[in-house]
Parts: sequence; C-alpha cells; structure tokens
Amino acid sequence: MTTYPHLLAPLDLGHIRLRNRVLMGSMHTGLEETGDWGRVAAFYAARAAGGVGLIVTGGMAPNREGGVFPGAAGLFTEGDIANHRRVTDAVHAAGGLIAMQILHAGRYAYGKECVAPSAVKSPISPFVPQDLDAAGIEKQIADIVTAAVRAREAGYDGVEVMGSEGYFLNQFLVRHTNRREDDWGGSYENRMRLPVEVVRRVREAVGPDFILIYRISLIDLIPDGSTWDEVVELAKRVEAAGATMLNTGIGWHEARVPTIATSVPRAAFTWLTARLRPHVAIPVITSNRINTPEVGEQVLAAGQADMVSMARPFLADANFVAKAAAGRSDEIAPCIACNQACLDHTFSGKLASCLVNPRACHETELVYAPTNLPKRVAVVGAGPAGMMAALVAAERGHAVSLFDRADRVGGQLHLAAAVPGKEEFRGLITWFTTMLERSAVTLRLGIEATPEALTGFDEVVIATGVAPRDPGIPGQERGLGYLQVLQGAAVGRRVAVIGAGGIGFDVAEYLVQSGESPTEDLALWRREWGVGDPAEVPGGLAVPAPEAPAREVWLLQRKAEKPGRGLGKTTGWIHRAALAAKGVKMLGGVNYKAITETGLLIERDGVEQVLPVDDVVLCAGQVPERGLAEALMAAGITPHIIGGADVAAELDAKRAIDQGARLAAAL
Repeated sequence: MTTYPHLLAPLDLGHIRLRNRVLMGSMHTGLEETGDWGRVAAFYAARAAGGVGLIVTGGMAPNREGGVFPGAAGLFTEGDIANHRRVTDAVHAAGGLIAMQILHAGRYAYGKECVAPSAVKSPISPFVPQDLDAAGIEKQIADIVTAAVRAREAGYDGVEVMGSEGYFLNQFLVRHTNRREDDWGGSYENRMRLPVEVVRRVREAVGPDFILIYRISLIDLIPDGSTWDEVVELAKRVEAAGATMLNTGIGWHEARVPTIATSVPRAAFTWLTARLRPHVAIPVITSNRINTPEVGEQVLAAGQADMVSMARPFLADANFVAKAAAGRSDEIAPCIACNQACLDHTFSGKLASCLVNPRACHETELVYAPTNLPKRVAVVGAGPAGMMAALVAAERGHAVSLFDRADRVGGQLHLAAAVPGKEEFRGLITWFTTMLERSAVTLRLGIEATPEALTGFDEVVIATGVAPRDPGIPGQERGLGYLQVLQGAAVGRRVAVIGAGGIGFDVAEYLVQSGESPTEDLALWRREWGVGDPAEVPGGLAVPAPEAPAREVWLLQRKAEKPGRGLGKTTGWIHRAALAAKGVKMLGGVNYKAITETGLLIERDGVEQVLPVDDVVLCAGQVPERGLAEALMAAGITPHIIGGADVAAELDAKRAIDQGARLAAAL
C-alpha cells in the first residue's frame, strides 16, 4: 500500500484520466523567450518523466497587448504552433500530459499598449492602460479563443485560462479596477460576464474532449475585492460554461500580503478551496505553499481539494512524484520558497532556476555526466557550496572526501534556519544530510583540514565560507556578533543592529520575535498580515494585528538610502513590512562613532546622538575565509575556490550551490 494513497490516486476527467492528483502549476521561467525550443521541451519532459499528473505551462499571451512584457511568448503564428508541438511531443513521449496557460495580463502588462476594463493604473506598472470599448473586448475574447484552438493544434491536452492574481479577467470582476457602466461593468452579473463568456467560447471552440481549467481567485487580498458569494457564483457559472476543473488563485500581485514566500505557512489557503468544493461538481485544485508529498496527502485526505498544485517544487526536483511513489520522499530536494532563483530572476528579466537545483531550466547545458577519469577529490567546507560540489562529483563517479571542522554538515544554513520565517531551511539541511549519507562521499567531520592532509588528492575544492568583517568601531568588543546571536546568546531588551543587509534583517526579525513563529501558526500569521475571510470582508483584507515585539530594535546602515534596497526583488518588501509592523526603527546614513557603556554613539545628518541600547549586534558584512586556500597555494597546490570563500556577498546560498554544482560537473 502506498504511503500517499490520495496523492497518487488517479483522477478521471471523463475523456481523459490523470495518473495522480498532482498538478505542476504554471510558472513563467523565461525559457520560451529564449527561442530555444529544444531546451523548453527538455525542461517539461523531465517533469513528465518524473511522474507528475498534469503540467501547466508558464503563461502564454493571447496577443501582443496581453503579454506580461514586450516580447512575451505566445501562440501567434503557424511557426509558434510548430515550436510548441516540440514541447508537447516531448512531454507525451515521457508519459505525461500538458496544458497551456493562456495569460492576458491586462493592466499588469509592462508596455504602453496594455488594456484593461478601465484606465486605472496598476501600482506595479508605470503604464496607464487603455480602457477597452465593446469592440476591443470582443477582440480580446476572440484572441483568447484563438490561442486555445492553436494550443489544441499544437498537441496540448488542455488549456488553463488565467482568471486570478489580478490579471485581465480578474480585473473585470472587481470594482477596484472595473469602473465601467456598460454591459461589462456595474453589477456583478455584468462584471463576471467576461470570464464566463471566455470559458463558454473556448469550450465551444475546442470541443468536449479537451481539458479546460479556469484559474479562479478565491481571495483577492486587495480593497474592494470579490466577496465570497461572488466567488461561489462565478465558480458555478464557469462550471456551467464548460470548465473541466477550477484551479485556485490567491491574492493579486499588488496585494500587501505575501502568498508564496517562505514565511507563509504551508497550505495556508486550503481552507478556502475546502469551502468552495461543495458548491461545484467539477474537481477543485488547491495551491500555494504545498511543498511536500506529506502536506499534499494531508490536504487531499481531509477533503479540502480534489488535486494539489505545486509549481516551484518541480523546479527543486523534477522527480518529486516518482520519488514519493517509490517510498523515497526523503530524497526529494525541497522547495524552500525562497524566491531567489525563480521569481526574483523572472521579475529581473533573467532565466528562472532554483537555489537547491541549479539544473532547473538548464537541463541541456548543466549535465552531470559520468566521468571517464575518476579522481580523488577533497572538498573542504560542508556548507551549501561544498555539499553540492561533493554530491555532484560523487554522482559522476569521483572519489570524494568532504572535510569540515564542525561535527555536522550545513554550515551557515543553520543560521538561516534559526530565523523566524525561514524554517524551510531546516528541510534543506535534512535533505543534504540524507543525500550525503546515501552517497559515496566520505565524510570527515570534526577535522581541521591542513595542506598536509590534502596533498594526496587530485583536486582540492575550497568551500570554507566567510568570516565576519571587522567593522572597525571603537568599543566593538562590547558588541555581539551575529553568529553568537543566532546561536542563542542572551540579548537585552533594547538592541541596535549594525548593518542592514540580508543578515541584519534576519537578525532583526530574530530579535523582535517571541514565542511561536507565525510561519508555524496559521492563525497567528493571518492576524499578523491581516488575512481575513472574504465571506466577512470583500477581498479578504482585514486590519493587521501583529504581536508586540519582543525587543525594541534599531536597524542601521552606513549607506544613505532606505535600508533593505538590496534584498530580494520579490521578498524585500515582505521583510521591510514585517519589521515596520514590529516597530523596528530603520535608519540609513549612519556613522558609527563608538559602542559605549551607555549605548551606541552615532552621527547622522551631522548630529551626534546615543542610542540607549543594552546590546549592539555586528552584522557589518563578511570577508572570504581563504586561509587554507592561501596555505595550499604556498605549498604548490592550486585549489578550486567556491562559495563564500570565493565571493563573500552576504550569505548567498544560491550562488554557492550553483558554483558547487557547475565546478563538480566540469571536474
């Protein structure tokens, strides 16, 4: 009997049967925009071979004005159909099924040609959209239908019509963006007319034997969003119009509530899917922060959904479902919802990948091929860079020894795991530990590697990490290092944190938190961020009620700019908002004069003052730890240097893991 009987149960859709209840949710990776369709095919085929029940592609534009940015991929020509056919053929050959998401961005489209129900500018775009007349609306419907027909011609098994997250169809549904007074606005009957009409016409055009998923917003998390009664009414109408399934959408992109970041509790919104499910007869898919087979199984066993959507977990591990089915779930590389290599890349115009799996979206160019010349390889440092280098090198057939002076692997990942909201890092440490134990890597823990101990190896990899930078502040011996604090050192009630980079923000969040982390307590998290019930308040947006901070904290930096500007593109605002809600005083342009018995003497805007703090925590950056590397070079051994030992830019696990993988792939 399987450990996951609900997750792995087939789902009969009438004309077709899904092999399990796992949907690979839509993600925009940027692969289609590269024009390398062999690479796109390889990405999706790997996930199909990994056992997922149904794949949904990244959003494909139905027309130029609806693309999320200029040049966004779509199905505009016969040539596009041929390119997409390469993808569908590859997925089918791997035993999978795939649906194409049709995404019209509306006012979220980053271009001057963007269109919307009304000329209401989005806060995340500089462009005021053109409000469509009746003919313009008919054109958008026709273009969406044409995209669906072309998707069928290209061999897709279905389409997903994107009607959530604040995109075009969602914009028609709410008064927040729909100010119209014609047949497409005003009453809810009129406001929901467009998505219902789109589904009806798509079904009419593609026929009955084609999957049609409608992505419905269950909680908008914006002012004047949909009420719960409106959501239910729309679900019923969309079902009647011909949808095969409903997929859950949570929150608009402009919402002030995080919905998929690592600080969001697992399965945080499944209660909404559970509430919708009895109102419709078609399968309902739940989504957001479901990242393990155990969580998926629990959700399905509780009757909260018919299927679970997981997107980024399939970046982390293409073989997610196959490993779960084989009883090897502890070998699934975990999605930690960090956003660093996926969403941050996407919103920066870069190709998406994954912090824990650098091969994601790079399947054709980062290959772990068996070596023809096995070598003895020493890796020094069991942090993220060293662990990944050791695992990949051993997988390829090298004889690898991994050294670390500590008695456990993980390095400074343990510091991240101590921060409230970053509990997912615990799973990453556990995964690395498991994979190392099951690999051919020889662990040499609790050992200080020396040049003499490394002379017999063919290759030496230095991944010794970073050391805290000396800030050069008079009286700094009175301060505490961030290592001490995150390892549990006693800290007073009033604290100044010197350095407002990623580590400074982490330390500040650690210091203001008392009791259970909101990430571990859904009710507490909902109060902290003001996530209400759409049955009680339209859009489900309530007044935030954060817990009182455990300490009074000042977060300081030398740069004369707003602290936190260098944080992740899609998560920085979350950290700034969380600290602001806890009353943290964030100051830039600070000159540190001295740490004294009475506090921290600073100068700002030419004025000196003493911050009356009990403790000062030093988070003033890091420097590469290269002592061993220099000693090796002096002894005539040229090592490879990766991770923080190479570049001490914050505690960048993404770069470290990528470097470790790429070096090991090339040895």
